[in-house]
Amino acid sequence: MVNLALAWAEAYQTAAPTVEVSVTGGGSGTGIAALINKTVDLANASRRIKPEEVAQARANGVDPVETVVARDAIAVVVHLANPVDHLTIDQISDIYSGKIDNWREVGGDDRPIVRVSRETNSGTHVYFLEQVVRRGDPADKTLFAADTMLLPSSEGIASEIAYNQNAIGYDGLGYVTPEMKVIAVGKTAGGPFYLPSVDTVTRGVYPIARDLYIYSTARPTPPARDYLAWILGPAGQALVADSGFVPLSNAP
Repeated sequence: MVNLALAWAEAYQTAAPTVEVSVTGGGSGTGIAALINKTVDLANASRRIKPEEVAQARANGVDPVETVVARDAIAVVVHLANPVDHLTIDQISDIYSGKIDNWREVGGDDRPIVRVSRETNSGTHVYFLEQVVRRGDPADKTLFAADTMLLPSSEGIASEIAYNQNAIGYDGLGYVTPEMKVIAVGKTAGGPFYLPSVDTVTRGVYPIARDLYIYSTARPTPPARDYLAWILGPAGQALVADSGFVPLSNAP
């Protein structure tokens, strides 16, 4: 969410010139940890806070409050030269868990698959592991294949996909560039298959969509409270759309 958070912060300087908003990246886990440690007013997160994090926060005198601020689709991306154009959730899970190692197994060329992922502190990594690799089953303990490349940024994933014809990656819709091919995703082998977009997320048909969150304390400071209200208002939600995500007014 860092690019969206930066866009909000920059625009808010005009709306409230006396308030300074500082944004730091590092992954959802970093932001939530900072909220627990009382070093930030608001924590952006692309995953829900974990029960153990809530327990840690309350033990430290912090009562986390969750606010949904936008919606997102996770795009599955490959090199532009890759002939594969659609995959099922099961196929994506089998690729990332290591059960499928060659593109020919899913209709592509006879090439080894290079798996690319965000690092483990990323909310996108956690969401993808739980909802795609583990197919949304809380009892499933499947892990990413040991040779999966863990990259610290969305830009790193985009760069690897653009230059590595064997690579497959995933990232938020706002990070898709013309230098990558987006895969249509379906729940079953018979389809239908959908590309990620504002429309397919709005209609609830794209199978890898999620909420985006801001966590605050139960009693945020007045500046933080007003800033969060602005994010949920017309100006803040317009920036959600401009950043390639799905504003709440368009979410199901």
